[in-house]
Amino acid sequence: MKNLFLGFSLAATALLAACGSESGTNGEPLENSSNSSSGADLFAETFDDLPVCTVNREGAIAYVKDEKAAYACENGDWTLDDENTTERKSNGDTGNDGKSSGSEGVEGSSASVPGGSSDASTYDVVIGTLTDSRDGQTYRTVKIGGQVWMAENLNYEAESSWCYDNAPANCAKYGRLYTWAAAMDSVGTWSTNGKECGYNKTCSQTYPVRGVCPKGWHLPGIGEFFDELITVVGGSSTAGSKLKSATGWNDNGNGTDTYSFSALPAGIRYSDGSFSSVGKNATYWSSSANDSVTAYNVALFDYNDCAGLGFSGKYSGISVRCLKD
Repeated sequence: MKNLFLGFSLAATALLAACGSESGTNGEPLENSSNSSSGADLFAETFDDLPVCTVNREGAIAYVKDEKAAYACENGDWTLDDENTTERKSNGDTGNDGKSSGSEGVEGSSASVPGGSSDASTYDVVIGTLTDSRDGQTYRTVKIGGQVWMAENLNYEAESSWCYDNAPANCAKYGRLYTWAAAMDSVGTWSTNGKECGYNKTCSQTYPVRGVCPKGWHLPGIGEFFDELITVVGGSSTAGSKLKSATGWNDNGNGTDTYSFSALPAGIRYSDGSFSSVGKNATYWSSSANDSVTAYNVALFDYNDCAGLGFSGKYSGISVRCLKD
């Protein structure tokens, strides 16, 4: 079935797993897929926070943040994965991306970037905002479980990103739509973990991948979406309703926005430059590749309450939500 979807050059998203009658129509669950191109499948604050190493998780890679170490699920046990741990450290992964703590509930980070502009972000934990000093834009944030998410779509103007219908007002409302290469920062402007990850390339990125996100934040892996966010809000069959905004969706498709994630139906941009589905779906890139031409995403729809796991052609223009390191 996957090859059938790839045969349509304009196809933006193929659904792997959804809920209800559509479940499992186009492939196996992500936990049964190869880890060679998608790095860590899930993240945990401590080793004790890791889920049980079940048969379905056999071969999965987990990154334990406080140890800055990777573990592999093997024969029912989590075993230290020296190769992935060493690779992360050799790529300069410190687990906090150079972040330093400020005062009065404010955390900040900064560095110089090409052209002399400021590469910094300020997170106000009290107010719940993130300010990206690259362009001065401020975003609402929300803590869900142990994660802190942007509660708005990223609107940083990068190469190979667009406003829906090329209308600036849509960028202000929905954020920008990015190719996967742009979302991953494949040119390595901001970090090296996603460098050279793009269309027709099989990259071996290390996690977390900052990508186009502000400093101190990153493009979430598919495990961070499904093993953490979707699980915390009650599972894929109802996650869409709880994560969707309470207004803005077509055909009575509004959600309850129970967790203030406020997912808006930003639509997609096809590879031929046309746009579709504003008001109907919200799709978010992950930093996990499916193969050389597609990458995993999470999709919400106006016609049901679920959150679906899918993959899209890397040339597609899709929304980005950043996750705090």
